Amino acid sequence: MIVKNVEKKENNAAVFQVESDAAEFASAVNGAYLKNKSSIYIPGFRKGKAPRAVVEGMYGKEVFYQDAMDELAPKAFEFGVKEAELRIVGAPSIVDVNVTEESTVAYTFSVSLYPEVTLGQYKGLEAVKESAEVSEEEVDAEVETARKSNARMISVDDREAQMGDTANIDFDGYLNGERFDGGKAEGYSLELGSKSFVPGFEEQIVGMKVGEEKDLPITFPENYHEDLAGKEVVFKVKLNSLTMAELPALDDEFAKDVSEFDTLDEYRADVRKNLQIRKDEQVEAKFRSEIMRQACENMTVQIPEVMIDEKVEEAIRNYAANFGMTDRSLGLDKLMEMMGLNQDIVNASIRPGAESQVKTELLLEAVVKAEDIQVSEEEAEEYLNKVAESIKAKADDVREYFGSEFIRGERSKEKATSLILDSAVAAEAKAE
Repeated sequence: MIVKNVEKKENNAAVFQVESDAAEFASAVNGAYLKNKSSIYIPGFRKGKAPRAVVEGMYGKEVFYQDAMDELAPKAFEFGVKEAELRIVGAPSIVDVNVTEESTVAYTFSVSLYPEVTLGQYKGLEAVKESAEVSEEEVDAEVETARKSNARMISVDDREAQMGDTANIDFDGYLNGERFDGGKAEGYSLELGSKSFVPGFEEQIVGMKVGEEKDLPITFPENYHEDLAGKEVVFKVKLNSLTMAELPALDDEFAKDVSEFDTLDEYRADVRKNLQIRKDEQVEAKFRSEIMRQACENMTVQIPEVMIDEKVEEAIRNYAANFGMTDRSLGLDKLMEMMGLNQDIVNASIRPGAESQVKTELLLEAVVKAEDIQVSEEEAEEYLNKVAESIKAKADDVREYFGSEFIRGERSKEKATSLILDSAVAAEAKAE
């Protein structure tokens, strides 16, 4: 095989030709005959026994050309990419293929090339690092959450319903005197004040007594379900029962019940410590994210759409795998349909993250090259063991699955990330 006319075009595209020699094509044609002959019937011969010359005489010498060209195409493409030293992304397309007068096959391939990155500033970047101080109010809120989760629900029948109570109700909705779909339920538990129902519904239950029945006039919001948007309806409601949460006292006994500590002060100190750890991590993550965003914005690169498309598909398939949908033969469109996804949802919620991932990977690869970052055997092994431990797998199994070069590459990108972040400057937030 020989490679001809390698032409790089705009938008990271390239076109190149690969021509097989006559012997390669002849071998492929004969292979196509051998592959198909068992299904060929020629009068005068048993099925599958007709010589190739007889078959070609009846159907033409080109009868096996298409199968032969299909067989040679992947080999021609692989050869062309290697010989032309092209780094491609996505699947290639065959622009043209034909058999020449010399009985060779000429393929013309179109491919997307791995983009070239021009780095901007990536060291010494500055971003605001917010205060991570935990306030007394935050500690109070965390303790109050623990109180609520340990509350005892008690029945109430000697007073009217109040916000914060849980009301067990039957309701039946009517539009213009007729029931509407989805407007009826029995024995429904509703926390008053949770704002889980249409505005105005929970507020009108306040003041009802157990056993009381009441008509609640409601106007649905304009942005509600199309059939009911802006409509005036009436809900017939019966209050079956009422319960309220009895919160435990904030004392040492409460601390013993919800923690390993003997006093409330010790418990609050532990709550503060854990909040501080969590807040420090959030502040640091936000700072790191902003620095990496700046570094990506500062570089110049034209990303082929196929790279983002592949990352989007990877994200969708990884998400689907959480629900047991791991069949890789399932088309992406079908998978999206099964998961209730459409292109608008993907573009709004998945594609931005996928594009950011691609940019970050391109940035880090460029930094590795620019800084000539090397990874020692010890560093690669340490990274391998860390990954294996995180996914609860054996290091040798991880190495076999991903390959040593991939692991070394991931460690080098980790070092590039550290280089960018270690040089970053944390600025204090300006006082409002």
